[in-house]
Amino acid sequence: MSLDKKKIAFLVASEGIEQVELTEPWKAVVQAGGQPVLVASGDGATVQAYNHLDKGDTFDVDLPVSRAGAEDYDGLVLPGGVANPDALRTDPTAVAFAKAFVDVGKPVAVICHGPWTLIEADVVRGRRVTSWPSLQTDLRNAGAEWVDEEVVVCTGGPGPIVSSRNPDDLPAFTKAMADVF
Repeated sequence: MSLDKKKIAFLVASEGIEQVELTEPWKAVVQAGGQPVLVASGDGATVQAYNHLDKGDTFDVDLPVSRAGAEDYDGLVLPGGVANPDALRTDPTAVAFAKAFVDVGKPVAVICHGPWTLIEADVVRGRRVTSWPSLQTDLRNAGAEWVDEEVVVCTGGPGPIVSSRNPDDLPAFTKAMADVF
């Protein structure tokens, strides 16, 4: 599959991103010929990733979410980490950006704790998704059907949502994400 000429937004907070959940999908987009764009809440020039609880690398931000619009992208990736989506779900601009993708039917790929942002956007109702196990109650309370599977591609809504549980699922997640995008 080819993502030639496709721009894919990666939405993150200023810190707490699970590094491999950013870098592996990013590599998959690049390898398929797409253009990943790092969109971040706040106005910082860089974001801090983590390897579980240990600081990882920093990454340069391409655009603050306050200047980004879903209409400029072909898909959205929401990496996990605990702190990253927890911060995003408290940022109304970030939540609105994620919601806009679902509302117009553009594909969204989300992993680990990333669904917290989609829960806050109220776009998981009636959708079949997976996540880090501790989010299952949150997702069910938001109206989603939570399942414990390596990767889920839900097409039962205005746009596809690709979801996975954790870094161990990244090979299946990146393949499904690239196929859907």
